[in-house]
Amino acid sequence: MAHNVAREAQKLQKSPDAFRTISEVSAELDVPQHVLRFWETKFKVVKPLKRGGGRRYYRPSDIELIRGIRDLLMARATARRESRSRAMTRRRSAAFSAS
Repeated sequence: MAHNVAREAQKLQKSPDAFRTISEVSAELDVPQHVLRFWETKFKVVKPLKRGGGRRYYRPSDIELIRGIRDLLMARATARRESRSRAMTRRRSAAFSAS
């Protein structure tokens, strides 16, 4: 518990222009770290700085770009679910009408 409080205090001390680690970006955007790494391979515009040991540091512009990607993918997934739902409703209606 004390560790979480210390982490929150540290997070509040960072400037809005400060670079963020993958764990900070993951928590801020509610996107798992492995998904962020995957998006780096699929979307070539996502290019965090990599330092010694392969640690990733995201610029504020990287975070906004990732936020946009997340929002677009979520909207697309919602549209697909709605389309499937409408198609199932039509099939049920057609099956019920045919009986």
